[in-house]
Amino acid sequence: MVRGPFYEVLLGRKDSKVSDPSMVESNLLKATTPTSHILSLFSAKGFSAEEMVALSGAHTIGFSPCKEFANRIFNFSKISDYDPAYNPAFAQGLRKLCFNYTKAPEMSAFNDVFTPGKFDNMYYKNLQRGLWLLLSDQAMLMDNRTKPFVVQYAANQTAFFYSFARSMEKLSVYKIKTDKDGEVRRRCNQFNTLQT
Repeated sequence: MVRGPFYEVLLGRKDSKVSDPSMVESNLLKATTPTSHILSLFSAKGFSAEEMVALSGAHTIGFSPCKEFANRIFNFSKISDYDPAYNPAFAQGLRKLCFNYTKAPEMSAFNDVFTPGKFDNMYYKNLQRGLWLLLSDQAMLMDNRTKPFVVQYAANQTAFFYSFARSMEKLSVYKIKTDKDGEVRRRCNQFNTLQT
């Protein structure tokens, strides 16, 4: 479909028998989450900076709502309508695309404007060209702990695919449920039996 790397997905992973939104919020990243916080969150779960940057490469497909980056393209400062770190032509294109985002909250932009339906390393190349949407993405290029991996993956798709696949395999077994701690759901969005 999107021609990305192959990686093993172990079958029979058990899902939690508990679903509590309050447990999720502190683990979700926002478009403005600082790189230091992202790295700390990943490190606490046993993931390196390299693995975090590789997993961020999933942004090579998909899209982001304009509201997540509107503050970077509209009324950015007294001297610039948009963040000067953006490629100027790209910023103008985003401004045209998202001009009505407050009335049409579904307005979104592809994370990768060149190959949005292909899993490749273009996301990293775009970061180097000022063609990023989310501040958290752009910040990876500015941070000395993450920049070497952005540069490496932009130059070498094979290295990105290898790191992404290994990181996804590691992520797939993170805090795996065993025995009676979880269940293999018949439908992924429902418990097999209601907990009372």
